[in-house]
Amino acid sequence: MPLFALLLMIGVGLFWVLTYVLAIRQGFKDRTYGIPLTALCANLSWEAIFVFLYPPALLLRLVILAWFALDLVILYQALRYGPDEFPEVGRRTFYVAFGLTLVTAFCLVLFISWEFEDLQGSYAAFGSNLLMSVLFLLLPYRRGSLRGQSLGIAVCKLLGTAMASLAFFLYVERFRGSALMYFLYASIFVYDLLYVVEVWTRARARQSAAGEALEVQAPLGAQALEVARARASSNGS
Repeated sequence: MPLFALLLMIGVGLFWVLTYVLAIRQGFKDRTYGIPLTALCANLSWEAIFVFLYPPALLLRLVILAWFALDLVILYQALRYGPDEFPEVGRRTFYVAFGLTLVTAFCLVLFISWEFEDLQGSYAAFGSNLLMSVLFLLLPYRRGSLRGQSLGIAVCKLLGTAMASLAFFLYVERFRGSALMYFLYASIFVYDLLYVVEVWTRARARQSAAGEALEVQAPLGAQALEVARARASSNGS
C-alpha cells in the first residue's frame, strides 16, 4: 500500500474515533444523543456486519471494532435520552420504532452488500455516510439548537469522510469511473461542509446573544449595587 494511502486510512480511523468521542461527550453534557437515530442504526449495522460476518484484515477490523464500541455508547445515550426528544410518541412507541429501524438498517446494509457483490461494504458505507450527513444538517433545525452537536464533531466528520473519499478515488481500482461512487464522494463532502457552516453560524449567534445579555446585565447590576449602597447609607444616617 502506498504511504499516502496508509496515511489517509489512518486519518480516517482517527477522525472518526474523534467524531464519536466528541459526540459521546456532548451527548452526556446535553443529556441527549449526538448521532441522528437512523444514521446510528445504519452505523451499528454496518459495523456489526463487517466485524463479525465479513471481517476485513486484522488492522481494519480493530478500527471498525473501536467504532462499534463507541457506537454502543451512543446507542445507550439514544435509549436513555431518546424518548425525551420525542415526548409526543411515548417511550414504548419510541423503543418499538427504534428497534424496527435498526432491523431495517441491518437488512438493508446486508442486502446492498450482497446485491452489489461488495463484501467490503463500500457502497453501504458511503451510502450510510450520505444519510448521516443529511441528517446531521437537519438535526439543529429539528432541535432548534446545537444540543448534542459541536463544531469539533462537524469538522472531524468532514475530515474523516473526505480522507476516505480521497483514498477510494485514488487507490481503489474497482470504483474507478463509478458514477455512483463519485456522486457519493462529492455529495457527502458538500453536505458535511454545509453542516460545518451551519454549526459555526449557530455557535457564533449563540455567543453573540450571550455577550449581549451580559452587556445588558452589567448596567443593571451596577444600578442595583448603587441602590443598595444608597439604602445602606440612608439606614445608617
